[in-house]
Amino acid sequence: QVQLVESGGGLVQPGGSLRLSCAASGTSSINVMGWYRQAPGEQRIFVAHIIGSGITNYADSVKGRFTISRDSAKNTVYLQMNSLKPEDTGIYYCAGWIITNARDKYWGQGTQVTVSS
Repeated sequence: QVQLVESGGGLVQPGGSLRLSCAASGTSSINVMGWYRQAPGEQRIFVAHIIGSGITNYADSVKGRFTISRDSAKNTVYLQMNSLKPEDTGIYYCAGWIITNARDKYWGQGTQVTVSS
């Protein structure tokens, strides 16, 4: 029943911007939404999350450049990515979970972000 669908990825030059979207459904029990990135040959790593109260958290590598937000009416979470760097490249996955059970996440299929000149 839980479905997370990412969109908005693409190819962008260093210093450019992208906004990723994650459309969620069947997520009534989920109170945290986040974004993770997986680069080729690497493990999936945390990028950002937002909890029910609106509090956000970011990986150190993206602080000051990325912003996670949500639109409750559309049941959608966003990741605004500015000042993009080549090291931001990877597949970005939307995730949802219950705050007390962070090890049991629901995942979207991912959207590719490539930062290259």
